[in-house]
Amino acid sequence: MTDDAPAPREPADAPPSGLRALLPDLAPWRASRDFRRLWVSGLISNFGSFLTFVALPVQMKELTGSAAAVGALGAVEVVPLVVCGLYGGALADALDKRRLIVWTEVGQGLLSAALLAGALLPHPAVWPLYVVAALSSALTSVQRPALDSLWPRIVAHEHLPAATALNSLRWTVGGVTGPAAAGVVVAYAGLASAYAADLATFAVSVVLVVRIAAQPAAHEAVKPSLRAIAEGARYAWGRKELLGTYVVDLAAMFLAMPLAVLPFLADELGAPWSLGLMYASVPLGSLLVSLTSGWTSRVHRHGRMVVLAALLWGLAVGAAGAVGNVWLVLLFLTVAGGCDMVSGIFRGALWNQTIPDELRGRLAGIELLSYSVGPQLGQVRSGGVAAWWGVRASVWSGGLLCAGAVGLLALCLPGLMTYDVRTNAHAARLREQRAATARAPA
Repeated sequence: MTDDAPAPREPADAPPSGLRALLPDLAPWRASRDFRRLWVSGLISNFGSFLTFVALPVQMKELTGSAAAVGALGAVEVVPLVVCGLYGGALADALDKRRLIVWTEVGQGLLSAALLAGALLPHPAVWPLYVVAALSSALTSVQRPALDSLWPRIVAHEHLPAATALNSLRWTVGGVTGPAAAGVVVAYAGLASAYAADLATFAVSVVLVVRIAAQPAAHEAVKPSLRAIAEGARYAWGRKELLGTYVVDLAAMFLAMPLAVLPFLADELGAPWSLGLMYASVPLGSLLVSLTSGWTSRVHRHGRMVVLAALLWGLAVGAAGAVGNVWLVLLFLTVAGGCDMVSGIFRGALWNQTIPDELRGRLAGIELLSYSVGPQLGQVRSGGVAAWWGVRASVWSGGLLCAGAVGLLALCLPGLMTYDVRTNAHAARLREQRAATARAPA
């Protein structure tokens, strides 16, 4: 028997081919221990949060039987999200980011404990659900800017698109398994069991986060204040490609976010068993994109991808509302989730590769508004339109309005459409700063 000749080796800098070209780039995972710890912490915490994400509207539906009441959960979350998101961004720039993440995670655990206590009562009240939803929104709004501004610190600049894709994968794994598990847990073990599991995941997450390195404020950081928030807003306004990512995502989420009416859509289609699958379909689509996200590191025109993905999101949601077959609904919701993930990956890459460290927290607060206020207000819109015009009409009309709005915004935002990470001045400046920091003696 003769030995086969060794296969020729590809150059070290050659792009991957075949299946490797689609698989997620694991370079950030291999290079950064803190990235690994924060990634696992988020995976565990997200799984538990998605249990509550399903259980809370189900409990509200059981207590009230009203689509508008379920949609109002989004309404009570908007004000704390806006106020705390902007101020949380200023806090993230001024304080140790790790400490901020730990304490907000502890607060979220206490809110899960409150939901658990309420679910164990013989006659739960409605108003505590709104209070917990508002407080949870406030804590999330404080935490997310700290998290989003931390990734560029613990990941090399050239690995940031891959890190964004891996973070999306982390979120989607929880988004698929959490709602699917919640459907089973709520149906067979009850709401209290879902809230108890969420509480346990927060405890594990805190243990992991406290082990990452301290992340003090940058030397150029300013104290949190209205002036500091306004400085971040002026910077965002002056960056039209950034502004474009915010308004496109805001329009897509406000006009085509159907989650609040899914419990009623499942009933209308005569398939209440499909509710957990409906909630899991959007994250499933995101997961499929995340698992094949290797190609995203080789795309340079991020703005165009954001617009295209948002347009297709709207069309897929519209199709989900137009069809009457539950399996087609699940298919189109899955497609919508994949489009949303594509948009999220390229928005995150554009943000992380162009925003300076001393402004990253405040800009993350503005980003939080773009990808959180939209869905919250979208729940109010979809619930209100469903109560007035019908559940399916609420879904398909929102999808069509989204597609039209995104197309119009694309015409009005040439800076977003022409953005190229290879030539953008802000991206080049940040690359040079990171390279200089890496060359500096320890």
